[in-house]
Formats: sequence, structure tokens, C-alpha cells
Amino acid sequence: MISSNNRYLVGLYDNENTLLKAIKKIREDGVSITDALTPFPVHGIEDALGLEDSSLHKAGFLFGLTGFTLALALMTWINYFNYPINFGGKPFFALPSFIPITFELTVLFASVGMVVTYCFRNGLYPGAIPKIMDKRTTDDHFALVFALEENEEQVNIDHINRLLNQTGAVEVKERVFEEDEEIFE
Repeated sequence: MISSNNRYLVGLYDNENTLLKAIKKIREDGVSITDALTPFPVHGIEDALGLEDSSLHKAGFLFGLTGFTLALALMTWINYFNYPINFGGKPFFALPSFIPITFELTVLFASVGMVVTYCFRNGLYPGAIPKIMDKRTTDDHFALVFALEENEEQVNIDHINRLLNQTGAVEVKERVFEEDEEIFE
């Protein structure tokens, strides 16, 4: 994920196989890769980058559990405490009749909760200004992104530059984002 840093080194590749080989070579050399940008999903890139499994499913479980609990609590309160009706001789807490609504609220809470969590976790909320490293990454190029600190030594930058060129990058450039920069500039 792109950090809040404003200075990046971007290496562009024109082939996903070259990108995967470059990621492995650069990681073997001990250089930390901030992000990899691709125009389509690339099989094996998560393993090559050493990314951990997403914990979004845990959030989905918690949201689903919340929906399940809320549905049971609401129907119990309505049918047992607030407005008890003797309907066909059924007990007030008739669990089998609660199943459809419980299922629906569980699925609703889990799905909406996961979408909202995903959007906020990835900075896709309204008003967010995306950091576009290179327009070609949405079409036919692949990019490796390295965050550069304010006091990053030139030796480090030259080393990363050299690694990118050795691994087949078609272009290497430094990208600096200004605070008042236009979207999609």
C-alpha cells in the first residue's frame, strides 16, 4: 500500500514475468519494496512480495456476528417483551421462525462491513486524492514503487536504480507529490 510519503522511486516494466523476476532479485538483495502496481492481477505476486494474508475475513466474521446478534436480539425483544402475540400457539421465542431474518442480517452486515472496511483501509473513501505513479500502469505497464525518506542517502537511491536497470526496467524515475497537486496530473 502506498504510504503517506511524498517521494518515490518508480521502476516500470513491460512484462509481468520480468516484474516477478525483478521482485525476487530485489528482495534477495535486501531492498524493501513499497508496492507493485499492475494493470491486471498477476499470479504469484503476493508470494514474491512476501505479503501476509489479508485479515479482511476476520472483519467480515465480526460484522456477521454483529448482524447475527442484532437480529436475534431485535426479534427476541419485539416478540417476547415489546409486543408478544399468541400466533398459532407458537412460543414467543420461536427460533426456527427467526432463521430467515437472522441469516439476511448476518449476510448484510458482513458484506457491507467488509466493503466499507476494504475501502477505508485502501484509501478509497470520498475525497481521497489518489497517488498515480504512472498512467501506463492502468494500461500495459507494471511498476515497482520504493518510498524514499526525506533524508534518504543518494547511495541507496543509486543502488535501487542500478538494481531496477539490471532487472529489466524500461524506465526508472523519481516521483514527488506536492500537497496541492491536481488529481490525475
